[in-house]
Amino acid sequence: MAILPEMAAALAAEETPVIVGPGMVPLALAVNGVVRQVHAEPRTTLADVLRGSLDLTGTKIGCDRGACSACTVWLDDAPVASCMVLAIDVGNRAVTTVEGLAQGETLHPVQQAFIDHDAMQCGYCTPGLLMSCAALLQRNPRPTRQEVQAAIGGHLCRCGSYPHVLDVMQAVGDSRKA
Repeated sequence: MAILPEMAAALAAEETPVIVGPGMVPLALAVNGVVRQVHAEPRTTLADVLRGSLDLTGTKIGCDRGACSACTVWLDDAPVASCMVLAIDVGNRAVTTVEGLAQGETLHPVQQAFIDHDAMQCGYCTPGLLMSCAALLQRNPRPTRQEVQAAIGGHLCRCGSYPHVLDVMQAVGDSRKA
């Protein structure tokens, strides 16, 4: 299809899109309730910015391909694999990391239950599991074992701590019934 002269003039008059990169670009990220200013290349993942630029090393990078869920954080309270999200694409959404679950020195109930029920071994998968379990509790304060299994279904725990995680969630759910 040939472009008519009128169409060419209209296309030329349109604003040229802003191109960012390939170098560093400034980003403002709302992380754990605080807006943080960073500079990152547009190709940088949220996981890399959290761990590198912001020194929030609770978020673990296991596979760097979205297959293990160790890097799970919340974007506007929804669990996501932060290794699959470009930092530049976060925009105005709120990011919550495992460091942001606690209220000061008071651990989130799931964090405390993980300790109380020894729900971790090597601990590498623990931050991602915590984030998915806490998100489930926000949606459903008393989840069933099947709902917990669905919530942690994408998490890879090489130590096999899944039964402990199920026990943790049962205990937290039971404590909310009282």
